Parts: sequence; structure tokens; C-alpha cells
Amino acid sequence: MLDYSLAHWIAFLTAAVLLNLSPGPDMAFILGHTIKSGTRAGFAALFGIWTGACLHVAMAAFGLSAILKASALAFSVVKWVGAVYLVWLGIQALRSKGEGGLVNAAKDVLPWRRVYRQGILVSLLNPKVAIFFLAFLPQFVVEGAGPTWLQLTVHGVLIIVVAAFIEPPLILAGGRLADLIKRRQSIGLWLDRGLAALLVALGVRLALTTR
Repeated sequence: MLDYSLAHWIAFLTAAVLLNLSPGPDMAFILGHTIKSGTRAGFAALFGIWTGACLHVAMAAFGLSAILKASALAFSVVKWVGAVYLVWLGIQALRSKGEGGLVNAAKDVLPWRRVYRQGILVSLLNPKVAIFFLAFLPQFVVEGAGPTWLQLTVHGVLIIVVAAFIEPPLILAGGRLADLIKRRQSIGLWLDRGLAALLVALGVRLALTTR
């Protein structure tokens, strides 16, 4: 069971590395929180995104993502909910006065929990992620190598494992940058404005996507 050739693993791992190195909304969300609130918020965002990705893998493995691919209504509903959520986060950051607003760790008792939940929702409410997993993972299913759902699950989880080697160093670098930036309080306002613009842009981009 799950007997693959060396060529199979080379092709898959190469694709997984390239996938995780490519900039996208998830990485922008993670680094945005890291630079604004430090490594703890960055890792909270990271684990939130990973949790959402794991749920996408589970949905792809058991066929639930097929609903998003087959149903225009389901795709539209998830897309618009996700777009509105991202824009709402952006407005929250825009309304702040440089004291933290959306991602100020100092003002909240457990900020990492909120960031973690945001990460899950940002990942889950992007229908493109669900459809990506549904389109990408089956390419590495080998007939006779084992149950299809198991093969899909293993390859999906391995994508996240690869991310574990790539994304944490970026957060650590972002945290050091945040320590330098925070020495000037006036930069906090511009960080919030930049994060707001980023989140709104991601929301608009998601709203403009088509199936």
C-alpha cells in the first residue's frame, strides 16, 4: 500500500516546494501579522492557515470539495463570504489609530487565538484553495497504490509538512524586522494602513475570481 516510485516523489515534492514558495494571500496574511505584532501572532496566523488547509485536504479527500467545483451557487456563496470577511478585516485595520487595531497583541488578553481563528477562516473561505486541492492532488494518485482517499490525504498533508520547513523561517525573519520597526511608534499607523490595504485588496481579488 502507498508504494510509489522515486520519480513520483521527486515530482510531487518539487511541486510542493514550488507551491509553498509562491507568494499568495495566505503568506501575505501570515507575514502581515508577523510584521505588525511579532512572531507569536505570525505563528498563530500560520497555524490557522495550516488548520484551514488540513480541512481543505479532508474535504478534497472525501469528495466534499467537488460540490464547490460542480455548483456555481456554492462557489459564489463561499467566494463572497470570504471576500466580505477579508474586506471587513481590512476596514478594522484602517479604523485603527496606530495603536494596534486589528492585530495589536498588547491590547488583547489572548490575541493569538483571534489571529488563529482569522487564519482558519481566511483559508477556509477561499474556494480557489478547495478547487486547487481537488485539481492538484488527484494528479498524484496512482492506481493500485492504495485507497484514493488515503492517497489524497497523505499527499495533502505532505504539502503542509513541506510548508513547515519553508514558512517558519520567514516568520522568524519578519519578527526581527518587527522589533526594529516598533522602536518608532509612528510606524504603527502606517503598518495598520498597509495591512488594511493588503486585506482589502485580497478581498477584492477574491471577489473578482471566476470558476
